[in-house]
Amino acid sequence: MDRLLKQECDPKAEIAQIGPAGENRVRFAAIMNMVNRANGRTGMGAVMGAKRLKAVVVRGSKPPKPADPEKFRELTKRLKELQEANPGIGWFGEFGTAGVLAIQDKMGGLPTRNYDEGTFEDAKAIDGSTLAKTILKERDTCYACVVKCKRVVEVHEPGLDVDPIYGGPEYETLALFGSMCGVGDLKLLARASADANKYGMDTISCGGTIAWAMEAKARGLLDDQGLGLAFGDGQSLLRAIEAIALRRGVGDLLAEGSLRAAERLGPAAVDLTVTTKGQELPAHMPQHKRSLGLIYAVNAFGADHQSSEHDSQLKAKPGSLQRRRLAELGDFPDLDPRDLSDAKVAFAYRTQCFYSALDSLGLCQFVWGPSWQLYGPAETVELVRYGTGWDATMDEVLTMGERRLHLLRGFNAREGIGKNADTLPKKLFQPLGGKGPTAGVALTPEEFERARATYYALAGCDPATGYPTRAKLGALGLAWLAEQVPAPPR
Repeated sequence: MDRLLKQECDPKAEIAQIGPAGENRVRFAAIMNMVNRANGRTGMGAVMGAKRLKAVVVRGSKPPKPADPEKFRELTKRLKELQEANPGIGWFGEFGTAGVLAIQDKMGGLPTRNYDEGTFEDAKAIDGSTLAKTILKERDTCYACVVKCKRVVEVHEPGLDVDPIYGGPEYETLALFGSMCGVGDLKLLARASADANKYGMDTISCGGTIAWAMEAKARGLLDDQGLGLAFGDGQSLLRAIEAIALRRGVGDLLAEGSLRAAERLGPAAVDLTVTTKGQELPAHMPQHKRSLGLIYAVNAFGADHQSSEHDSQLKAKPGSLQRRRLAELGDFPDLDPRDLSDAKVAFAYRTQCFYSALDSLGLCQFVWGPSWQLYGPAETVELVRYGTGWDATMDEVLTMGERRLHLLRGFNAREGIGKNADTLPKKLFQPLGGKGPTAGVALTPEEFERARATYYALAGCDPATGYPTRAKLGALGLAWLAEQVPAPPR
């Protein structure tokens, strides 16, 4: 479709399209760009499918002009200097997001067999370093990006072809289709990634749903209608991806996502799901990174690992690049990843506001960010100034992000979604099995509820409902929204 539309319209056109999953309204269908870039979460592909909109084709004709061209050029010329000061960016480009898989496993933070364990026996076989040595064809890049973190893989074996047009698997894809489903075959996982891109599906929710189905079947709660679902069976993984995209057989049920599917089967099946607000959790485990769990719960659109900075950044060495940049946002102490104190909640909320600002600005969070990325918070403020002409301060940029967060929470409040939905799945409060540093580790309801209360106080949300208070909305220039948010109970 991408090729045909470019032939018909313009070879330099950019295309946002859906695949068969979007046409069939799979709940986690993605909007695809460049064939292998997925706007994956929240099922926006299903929205396009519901509107019978197959693709949007655009062709720009004029380059955007920054408000201050000279200073804007000076900012871009710092690239080499910033790269030299940040060796991690070169590593990230060499191995991509998949490079963190073995690191996650070593820390006990690699979700395995539907979030029952934190380490996977075949982690090294599917890590980014192995990928780079075996099936990597080339590194790809989004337009004009020097990082080049995207993977392009190619496999040609009997019964297992992977076309490089579909790119290559990210960390989340390798973890959700791999360790979550107990599959340690890298070439097969590359095929699973390609199939998900071809059909147009979010690999996080797709993999999480299949992992849930594997466990539900093993416990006698799900009839998989011949798919043969089982942990470690890679072929059943491929069959499930196709069945979901086409809504064929039990795929029609799984296309609803794990929570909706489980609700049809009963409470025992629901207890096996790993979702917040109906969205499957990413491959960063709250048992190891505690503040991520809090953000998963309170995030307006469900679990998302790119909505705040990760706990591990607080363990960076004093004086390091990461620490200097975090200091631009606030004074954060050295805290263990499993800490969920008030200080950790403050770190989570402050960085959530910053990430929200990045989303508002439409910036890549692997290039712009608060710690390890190529550009830091100070450069982000400069970009706003030189690009738009708005003489913004750091606090104003953070307030912009905070305003977006409360717009999202205000929308949810209007629909009756608040504290009742700011929850975590039952599995996170059960001790992890397996081996490694997180074996036996679990969150406790008390620490989570305390952290959520602290978050509400920092964010200006009502402690009883979780809705934004009228005072907070007014302070953010959103007084008009207050009329649509239900008043707290007396």
